[in-house]
Amino acid sequence: MREVRSLPYEITQEEHVWIPVSDGTRLAAKIWRPVSADDEPVPGILEYIPYRKRDLTAVRDSVHHPYLAGHGYACVRVDLRGTGESEGVLADEYLEQEQQDAEDVLAWIADQPWCDGRTGMMGISWGGFAALQVAARKPASLRAIVISSFTDDRYSDDFHYMGGCMLSDNLGEAGTMFAYSTLPPDPALVGERWRDMWLERAEGVGPWVDTWLEHQHRDEYWCHASVCENYSDVQVPVLASSGWADGYSNAVTRLLANLSVPRKGLIGPWSHKYPHLGQPGPAIGYLQEVVKWWDHWLKDRDNGAMDGPMLLTWMQDSVPPSTSYEERPGRWVGEPQWPSPHIDWRTYPLAQHRIARPDEEVPQSALHVESPLSVGQFAGKWASYNAPPDLPYDQREEDGGSLVFDGDELTETCEVLGAPKVRLELSVDKPVAMVAARLSDVHPDGRATRITYGLLNLTHRDSNHDPRPLEPGKRYQVELELNGVAQAFPPGHRIRLSLSTSYWPLAWPAPEPARLTVHTPGSSLTLPVRPIRESDEVTGPVFGEPEGSPPMTTTVLQPGEQRWTVSRDLVDYRSALEIVKDSGTVRLDDIDLEISRRAYERYSSVADDFASVRGETKWSMTFARGDWEARTETHTVLSCTPEEFVLHATLDGYEGANRVFSRNWHRRFPRDLV
Repeated sequence: MREVRSLPYEITQEEHVWIPVSDGTRLAAKIWRPVSADDEPVPGILEYIPYRKRDLTAVRDSVHHPYLAGHGYACVRVDLRGTGESEGVLADEYLEQEQQDAEDVLAWIADQPWCDGRTGMMGISWGGFAALQVAARKPASLRAIVISSFTDDRYSDDFHYMGGCMLSDNLGEAGTMFAYSTLPPDPALVGERWRDMWLERAEGVGPWVDTWLEHQHRDEYWCHASVCENYSDVQVPVLASSGWADGYSNAVTRLLANLSVPRKGLIGPWSHKYPHLGQPGPAIGYLQEVVKWWDHWLKDRDNGAMDGPMLLTWMQDSVPPSTSYEERPGRWVGEPQWPSPHIDWRTYPLAQHRIARPDEEVPQSALHVESPLSVGQFAGKWASYNAPPDLPYDQREEDGGSLVFDGDELTETCEVLGAPKVRLELSVDKPVAMVAARLSDVHPDGRATRITYGLLNLTHRDSNHDPRPLEPGKRYQVELELNGVAQAFPPGHRIRLSLSTSYWPLAWPAPEPARLTVHTPGSSLTLPVRPIRESDEVTGPVFGEPEGSPPMTTTVLQPGEQRWTVSRDLVDYRSALEIVKDSGTVRLDDIDLEISRRAYERYSSVADDFASVRGETKWSMTFARGDWEARTETHTVLSCTPEEFVLHATLDGYEGANRVFSRNWHRRFPRDLV
């Protein structure tokens, strides 16, 4: 990334500002703005997240907020209630209180003498969620939003559930927020109140996964703040982006298809990162595009911000399977609208272990699969956070426990853009069962690179609101929509569809093993094929070089560790996936604050005992300056029986060597067709 030190506006920075909200709680903000804004007010840009402006996002914030401020905007970075230095308690995600607070903050920004009354919101992940959700509430000052790595559907397309299957990230991300919501504020900003604020958080929060386990189906809890419930609520222009290696790759095209406001979509090869920091590369000059967007919608400049395709996406070339990539080869392609009139939906019948030709008559056959729990150990993460190795590896071992359908060897390049669909005529021998569908690029030497996948809890075949058990032996017609993708399959390769009845640990398995029977010719694969047309191609440099302000200085005091280990013990048949994400110890030099952060996850099972499945997360986070040191340790374990989920969690806080609080939770939740 090119560090830009000279910008159009000289800026000033306010390290800590209190913003009062309606109930008297004060939220903590950091503000970057042009010096000239005192006399010539500018639009305000809000980023609103729980990840601690003072320290844990400080380096990232230092790259893009000063850059945007230097282009004539007042950037306001606010910690949610109960996080960082903000007062109160954060009890769950996307609550009504959170969104009311955001409206109060926007009104406060619009009323400041340095703001001209117009505001925008931007953010990635939680920040993207927040901007989209608040936009649907129509605050008076909000004129446009810029969002990355987000969803419009909290139940069906987030880290909680997919196709009615519970994802292991439901536990993993709960562990993350269990840690973040129980951290102390910095005494350098809040003074001696820091300890009382810390204890209030420790007493007021818990492991959020317990709430998420109380809502195993799509109910009002999930419908709240899911913009897909009524897209017409969003009445401001939207610039939306994500990456194909991110779990949030689907919402960009859904917004393009369903919003009626001015909108642009951008999907690159990236993981869960802003596009100017995008990994795998190539990263792009995203902040220049953001400035252009704000200039058009907040400053009324006729600068061509809406010119060009509605959707720009990175068409990925074929690559060997790997758990990480520095770069994904490919090219930018554009679509004038979405759904695109250029996509040719082609349906291929499934034959006996083959993907048949579209016009081929397929004989009747019954194909069976009952997958071992080991299928899924090379699936990677639901969302790559670019903490390698977290992408799917060679799928041949996974295919050994799956029902596999191979297409003919390709004689010319086949490009796919969109969400493939799998239609199955099937029967099962248990009342609760799941199916995982994987699409792979099979190289001439046999290596298989997973391109996309989808999950379906078969009790959710007709409804996520009102699932129904299966009748063993009865035939059903079901459809899975796989995650969207842009992928070029070259000549000499094959397209492979693989079906399995387990996909652990990416998804929690059914209560007991199930035997799935797929019937032909009632089953098919439908691909969104994008014919290559020279007139549709994007030519020339599409984006500039990534730019940003120089990041704040840090010193690594102790190096971190990244580890991803798959193990199988052939004595007791125990299998496990262990993940270590250790950031070591880093000092933020400007504020002399030392931060240590370590996360550990373990997902295990024994042989094919579906009741042995167990997930575990541990977090340890320490903040230190001089004689002050505060540490929070969280531990969450989720196990199961065929009838219940069993949750145990602990929280401990230490001031120096002294433990100052300790809490325990133990709960059981009936499995409701999950």
